[in-house]
Amino acid sequence: MDSLKLLVHPVRLRIVHALSGGRALTTAELSSRMHDVSKATVYRHVGRLADAGVLEVAAEQRVHGAVERHYRLRRERAVIGDEAVASVSKEEHRRVFAAAMAILIAEFGAYLDRESSDPVADSVGYRQHALWLDGEELAALIAELRAAIVPRLGNEPVPGRAQYLLSPILFPIEEEIR
Repeated sequence: MDSLKLLVHPVRLRIVHALSGGRALTTAELSSRMHDVSKATVYRHVGRLADAGVLEVAAEQRVHGAVERHYRLRRERAVIGDEAVASVSKEEHRRVFAAAMAILIAEFGAYLDRESSDPVADSVGYRQHALWLDGEELAALIAELRAAIVPRLGNEPVPGRAQYLLSPILFPIEEEIR
């Protein structure tokens, strides 16, 4: 299975999100984070990600006669390359975008379902801005966003930190003025 088909799946991408930041979790712990997904489904998708090398076993221990595995994300394997994106048809882009939105809706729903969720205190935002940009301005904006985001991708879960989902979406809504 190519990286695009592997990673653009609502459950698998939520597993990738949960394991970001160097975290090691068991399948049961992952399942408890996704109460809207059956345990069997979580186990199946953890297996697919592990088989593809996106997850690795960080530790194993015996629990009641069974082996419990802690999985860790191999960030370098959880990437959809530029070549894969360039080879996707418009119809496939439509399906990938719909899957991305389904993932976002599921993650937001799981957040709101937590008793402790407080959108105001948690600085939840879902604003949209229509920007007029030429090619140079667009390239500069993308570079600035990357400069702000990339250094934080390696942040580990430590006391005082909460995990946030940032989903930049960028596409032209009108053709270039000529």
